[in-house]
Amino acid sequence: MAGPDSGSQHQFTGLKKYFNSYTIIGRRNYVILTYGSLLVLFLGYKMKKPKEISHK
Repeated sequence: MAGPDSGSQHQFTGLKKYFNSYTIIGRRNYVILTYGSLLVLFLGYKMKKPKEISHK
């Protein structure tokens, strides 16, 4: 029992073809999207952060 309608073929179109929870490839694409988004947010934060100026 791997989920609803595990025996039938699913024919997706549009974005559902690449992002779905029924296939391993669809799940992998969600993981790549999540990690990629987090990486872009982190890099954007690091680039926007002003450099600290040390006074002596």
